[in-house]
Amino acid sequence: MIKVAVDAMGGDNAPEEIVAGAVMAANTRKDIKILLVGQEERVSAELKKHTYNTDQIEIVNATEVIETEEPPVNAIRKKKDSSIVVGMNMVRRDEADAFVSAGSSGAILVGGQVIVGRIKGVERPPLAPLIPTEKGVSLLIDCGANVDARPSHLVQFAKMGSIYMENVVGIRNPRVAIVNIGAEEEKGNALVKETYPLLRECGDINFTGSIEAREIPHGEADVIVAEAFTGNVILKLYEGVGATLIAKVKAGMMTSLRSKIGALLVKPALKETLKSFDASQYGGAPLLGLNGLVVKTHGNSKRTEVCNSIIQCVTFKEQRINEKMKESLFPKEKEQEER
Repeated sequence: MIKVAVDAMGGDNAPEEIVAGAVMAANTRKDIKILLVGQEERVSAELKKHTYNTDQIEIVNATEVIETEEPPVNAIRKKKDSSIVVGMNMVRRDEADAFVSAGSSGAILVGGQVIVGRIKGVERPPLAPLIPTEKGVSLLIDCGANVDARPSHLVQFAKMGSIYMENVVGIRNPRVAIVNIGAEEEKGNALVKETYPLLRECGDINFTGSIEAREIPHGEADVIVAEAFTGNVILKLYEGVGATLIAKVKAGMMTSLRSKIGALLVKPALKETLKSFDASQYGGAPLLGLNGLVVKTHGNSKRTEVCNSIIQCVTFKEQRINEKMKESLFPKEKEQEER
């Protein structure tokens, strides 16, 4: 069974929605063992509200909670018995195959690098969520971990993103593009201008050039490369516009008797269409390039997103993504390890 440690105390809706999401995942997949990390009394009280296979869910007591507003480095250093630190230590010691949290982004980023550790040779681990598009999904890398990235970082992001999309999502030879303000190579800021030729020269990725923000929803690239500031703005605007459009469509269908009748007729097809643009169904954002799997979900995650984030870890583990990244990015180091 794949063992997934889940931060039961992280996020706006903890522990209620986190526990509910864990139960949903356990009831969906029988090959998952979920380790709910958090204050035992509170987590146990939530678990009692649900029906589940007791062999699949276990509570790991952690007395402290890292709050969102706390300085990440100090929090990781001082709160050794927090749900984030305890969960990440379980991954480091191979007591869990993955760690999922909706808690403090800063603490997760710091903990991922300090506790779980980076794959040797990886300069910066990026956060990489899947985002819905007209043609399916694309990977946005980076969306929040490295706001002051260098060209060499973006090149590694592109390579890691390609490996992820090919092995987890199943897209052969994924198209890689860098976010820019125009399609021409000479456009963009200093970082983009310096990174573009480096990506073009990479023989192990399918680099298609620049992509403008308006082309992202159309699915014009499978891997969308950006430094974290730009990536995070894209992600948040994407989510905001999506939620607004869905709300406006629903409100518009209730304006008159005729529109209500029409809504009943199109409801099944519309529901399916809107579902494809619901980011929660794609799980969280993995922090790629670490020695173990760490997945960050939205701070306001509800049970469905928590459930999907947990299930996402199974595919990641089954496809040996970390091993494939080592083999692809650093073949010489991998060869030396095997010797």
